[in-house]
Amino acid sequence: MRYFLGIDTGATKSHALIADENGRSVGFAQAGPGNWEVVGWEGTRQVLHTITDNALAMAGIGKEDLAGAGFGFAGYDWPEDGVGHQKSIDSLELRVPTEFGNDTLIGLIAGAEFGWGVVVSAGTSNNGCGRDKAHNSCRLSGMGPYLGEFGGAGEVVQRAMQDIGRAWGHRGPQTNLTNAFVTAVGAKDIDDMFAGIARGRYYIDPSFAPLVFETAVDGDPVAQEIVRWAGEELGSLALGVIRQLNLADEQFDVILAGSLYKAGEALIAPMRETVLAEAPQARFVRLTVPPVVGGVLLGMEQVGLETAVVRKTLIESTQALLEK
Repeated sequence: MRYFLGIDTGATKSHALIADENGRSVGFAQAGPGNWEVVGWEGTRQVLHTITDNALAMAGIGKEDLAGAGFGFAGYDWPEDGVGHQKSIDSLELRVPTEFGNDTLIGLIAGAEFGWGVVVSAGTSNNGCGRDKAHNSCRLSGMGPYLGEFGGAGEVVQRAMQDIGRAWGHRGPQTNLTNAFVTAVGAKDIDDMFAGIARGRYYIDPSFAPLVFETAVDGDPVAQEIVRWAGEELGSLALGVIRQLNLADEQFDVILAGSLYKAGEALIAPMRETVLAEAPQARFVRLTVPPVVGGVLLGMEQVGLETAVVRKTLIESTQALLEK
């Protein structure tokens, strides 16, 4: 029996998953952050070794039983980052075919029915990538507002604060976001909130994004416009990937990955509308499985396995394993 290793390292947590060639998940492990930008290269290597060893132990197999491995690395953003990540993989001494990419790639592979299409991640910030049928791939910068990529929680909250500021200065319409944010930080009033932010007493961060969505649901026009703007911006990220890969006339999956999509149709509908205007056959799919599943599938690809055949079994067995 051949076994395959999938790895997903992130800024807060990292996962390893092992499955056999039939898609039956047999080993799983979790550890803290593995992003080299957070923990350094040595920290990345330590996390890789820890979760790989623990997943192998749970599976009851050794490295010699592995046939392939796929890695998704948060922090693998530019070609120059490849050397450090390859050295980290080499330190595992797996002696099997391996492949790695940004963690958005394995999210795409995990969520797309046939392992290709587009993924747009929306959490604290945003990112995206894609690949076509031939596995040609492309990506976004992941650098957020600095390069004009919007749609994550941080950008939603930033836009909300700007609109609160415009309302306070009588440069824009009044909004219930003002009272929502004042109450959330525990300020006496809007002046106290602004002064407290300036003097370090109060802090506004991406965790305030649900307040924007709640205020929009309650009917506030300013909040509703922010949510629509965020959806349209996420749609523009998808379109950037679609154009790079010439997918507009294809039928493909757009994978929605990240916590911000919990906002539901208020956010997803304008995103869908933006994409379908140019790529009418795109299908929108919420990512509901751990991205590390995509790491296992990527490992299987390295030895020529037809991953679409085992994908359903892999997803179901992984969910069952995690529920134990």
